[in-house]
Amino acid sequence: MLDVTILDLQFLSLEKTISSFLIKTSDGPILIETGPHSTIGAMEAGLLKHGVAIDEIRHVFLTHIHLDHAGAAWYFAKKGANIYVHPFGVRHLADPTKLMDSARRIYQDKMDYLWGEMHAIDKSQLIEVSDREVVEVGTTQISALHTPGHAVHHIAWKIGGALFSGDVAGVKIENGPVVPPCPPPDINVEDWKNSIDIIRSESIDKLYLTHFGLVTNVDEHLSQLETVLDDWANWIRDRMGTGLTPDEMTPLFQKFVESGLKSKGLNESQRAQYEAANPAWMSVAGLMRYWTKKLAQDE
Repeated sequence: MLDVTILDLQFLSLEKTISSFLIKTSDGPILIETGPHSTIGAMEAGLLKHGVAIDEIRHVFLTHIHLDHAGAAWYFAKKGANIYVHPFGVRHLADPTKLMDSARRIYQDKMDYLWGEMHAIDKSQLIEVSDREVVEVGTTQISALHTPGHAVHHIAWKIGGALFSGDVAGVKIENGPVVPPCPPPDINVEDWKNSIDIIRSESIDKLYLTHFGLVTNVDEHLSQLETVLDDWANWIRDRMGTGLTPDEMTPLFQKFVESGLKSKGLNESQRAQYEAANPAWMSVAGLMRYWTKKLAQDE
């Protein structure tokens, strides 16, 4: 039986916004997702609570290289871990300059507070994993499913009937709704729906969401995700021809998202969790970029 512990990384001192997954194997503990470096204290405390020191983690599996998922990977590599990642993500972890410069343009003076540090990882510790490749750690087999849509370098990791889905299966916190994280630059709705179909074809009975935790009603969850993904994408498309600038559209979209959360009965603190896990303003830029490229291709 798969031994999974969900570690709450207490991002921005909020519960259930970013998780990491500790898995015990016959060859020692492994980790799926590291969270950002800013949460490394909570990570270390969570591991120690379950009898694991950071330097005991020899294998770290990343769903993708966004900072909320992979920002602390360098720290584990420094302690001796190998880092398993999509081939497209390797160069950015070997030299994170471009990744961090791009993030700093977006987050500006909040960069260090939100994400902490990020340093280069030696290429000898970066393991490229192909689609459908199986990595064995002791008797545990971890299969890589390349699942673009949220990011071109996205992998969902399958162990038996469990899928550690990163962002491709969306964000859902406790009894709240499923929402799609749509930050720039890689959002592609068609690819995302294809990836959802890949998940459906894999006989998955458990989803482990980085944002946040365990989902067992997999079919219902994925159907809700598709519906909201279309709703959000179409909301942006319908307003792109109205002359609204991104700065004008952003607060309108934020109100649209908040209204949807309120309609599901979420209180202010619950809405804050969702905003920390999936800032609505990021989806404006991501979906506008997607539609700009798509509409240009269709002309």
